Amino acid sequence: MYLIRSDRTSFAFSAENPTGMPNGGSKGKDCEKLNPRIRIEPYATAELCNIDGPGMITHMWFTGYIGHSFILRIYWDNSAEPSVEAPLSAFFGCAYDENFVDEDGNYPTLNSSRILVAPGRGYNSYFEMPFQKHCRITVENRSEKTNSLFYMISGWHGEIPQNSGYFHAVYRQEHPVCKGRSYVVLDGVDGTGRFVGLTMAVGVNGNNTCWVEGEAKIYLDGDVYPTLNYTGTEDYFCGSYAFGNDVYRKKYQTFSGLYVGMYTIYGNLEEQYNSQKRFLLYRWHEKDPIYFHRSFRMVMDNLGWTGPRYDDYTTVAYWYQAEPKSLPFALPDDGDLVMR
Repeated sequence: MYLIRSDRTSFAFSAENPTGMPNGGSKGKDCEKLNPRIRIEPYATAELCNIDGPGMITHMWFTGYIGHSFILRIYWDNSAEPSVEAPLSAFFGCAYDENFVDEDGNYPTLNSSRILVAPGRGYNSYFEMPFQKHCRITVENRSEKTNSLFYMISGWHGEIPQNSGYFHAVYRQEHPVCKGRSYVVLDGVDGTGRFVGLTMAVGVNGNNTCWVEGEAKIYLDGDVYPTLNYTGTEDYFCGSYAFGNDVYRKKYQTFSGLYVGMYTIYGNLEEQYNSQKRFLLYRWHEKDPIYFHRSFRMVMDNLGWTGPRYDDYTTVAYWYQAEPKSLPFALPDDGDLVMR
């Protein structure tokens, strides 16, 4: 049902309306572009959104240069520390941003309820991001080149529903994973909140040996042993039998659903257990929410048929908390983020 709300007003920030103010868009004539993009100088930070609350961010769209050297940060309620920090490409589930087409020669397409990566690398977020006092969104250019960015950030002003949490997202990588030790997706989260999912990029190193044997484990509120213990990596991402590689056709098959997917593969699809494959995956705990009251921790094993592996794991974890929090992981240097 689409309700008419007299208590809400819409806003939108873009290169054509950088202040997001009513009546603040282009002064150009019909069919005239004046300022469709911004250019961000090397090592500079562009402020894309600066707005008082209460309100909610409902959609973000980016294109142009959308690689790992652009760092997205979001600050809530005048906090000095960001509650969201990730390379732009990884935030949108496309961490292998130097690979523009998949094995079929198509643009990677992620088609889900929360993130959409449209053909041509149109990055869209539909996460609802409420704030009470203030919202500030920036993009930092950590490269040596001036790069262009097209963007639209939209939302509304109005009363926020009771018990709304603040959106958080954090990047982490291990290139490679320490052999024999679980990869940490998220840890150091204290307080009350709700875990809503992750995006993941996997670069297989060496012989494949069915890299998806590792279990996902989630520890809630001081657990010594996990409360949520999934049976394998492809099982956590709601697939089975190595996404089809173990049965019948002996090859992986991509899929992209509302809440989960293994939507892109780079590498030779015709060779079973081909080495050096790259996988892009996501999962949203939208219909199966995961709540925590004191702490949250999630790890992912890196296992194959022959035992522990040493693949490259890259993740962005997404969650809500009752108040804005500093992030538990520091961002690696720009040179360490390169992924091919």
